[in-house]
Amino acid sequence: MSYSDKDVSRRDIMKVFSKFGVTSTLLAASGFTVGSLTLPALAHAAEETHKKRYSTKPKYQFRYGGAGYDAERLKLVQVGSLDFVRDLEERTNGAVRVEFIGNNQICNESDCVRKMQDGIIQFFTSSTQNAAGAAPYYNALDFPYMFPTRASFYNFLYHPKSEQLLREPLRRMHKSMLLFTMFEHRGLMLGPKYKNRDLVTSIDQLKGAKIRVTGSHLIRLGLSLMGVNAVPLAWEETMDGLNQGLIDGMETWSTAVAAFNMTPVVAQAVELRFSAGLEHCAMSTEVFDKLEPEYQQAILESAFFTQARVQGGHEATIYNAVGVTQPPLPGSIFDKAGVRVSLLSDAEIEKAEKMSAPNYVPKPWEQWRERINGWAKGQDVYDEIHEIAHEIPHDTLAQNVPARRWW
Repeated sequence: MSYSDKDVSRRDIMKVFSKFGVTSTLLAASGFTVGSLTLPALAHAAEETHKKRYSTKPKYQFRYGGAGYDAERLKLVQVGSLDFVRDLEERTNGAVRVEFIGNNQICNESDCVRKMQDGIIQFFTSSTQNAAGAAPYYNALDFPYMFPTRASFYNFLYHPKSEQLLREPLRRMHKSMLLFTMFEHRGLMLGPKYKNRDLVTSIDQLKGAKIRVTGSHLIRLGLSLMGVNAVPLAWEETMDGLNQGLIDGMETWSTAVAAFNMTPVVAQAVELRFSAGLEHCAMSTEVFDKLEPEYQQAILESAFFTQARVQGGHEATIYNAVGVTQPPLPGSIFDKAGVRVSLLSDAEIEKAEKMSAPNYVPKPWEQWRERINGWAKGQDVYDEIHEIAHEIPHDTLAQNVPARRWW
């Protein structure tokens, strides 16, 4: 977290955690604007939150592994974790209590889903690409240019067919019940060597560039088809790799760069819009199935509330807080850090799509499509999701996609 008015030591924060609990403190902190919190204000808010949460004895106590997130980072990558916890506890009048454990204290991006599968935690947040390491059906979302706009993804997420194409296979195969998610296209974040170079306006300018990629085989394949040299590298090693010039850039989404303080090593944010960037929340299907119907319904309704909140909130954060505009809005994180943003033209995006997308170059994708279709009981997953994603007009704003219950 960040604080204003006076320096606050980590020891001071740990004292608040130890007195009022981590979750109560994080819930309290989430109610303040970024950078406006003082220690006395936090302690008072945490105490009030703690009293309210512990006024009744819960029937169920669950643990939520939040990977590397805390209250401040959740304001920049608006996953909605704390909104969900707060709403669910209030909706059930304290009968369900959820302890949010972030900052990689109980799980990290790569192993949260496995710890949920093993029963160590009941909820988790991670990117779908990182979850795919232990739950490979998540790869179904990684085909390049399947979602032309952010609105097109939300249209799919609320669509009745999202159940059979995404949610049911995840529950059946991986015990993972997708509850809510943000969406932002993955782009190419270029390192210090691009600081004094011309702004990248064409994928041709990046041919042969060494770009750090996530563990997703589909993302790696898609970038390779565009002529990029995809280099697998742990997220924790990426900052040093960029500083030392071992890699030229990384593929991720812009708000993650801001949330995890990567702006010092990012000179240009190239909005290539090639694949889904999803930091999502899922719940153990085994735990959900054992709950009484009233608590199952409460979880679904809290997830729906959170999803609708995330849909609008993250859109505002992309533009206003982070500054993913050309140029970045004055006072935004990218503006202050000197990160130049390249919003590639529609013609350039179409060129990259024709180089990499399965509907244009089907041969390299045959093996993955066959595998994913088999997991989905023979459905043509790519074609069906692609069709739903293209149902709405291209100029539809993400915040204007109607929220619909998916169950």
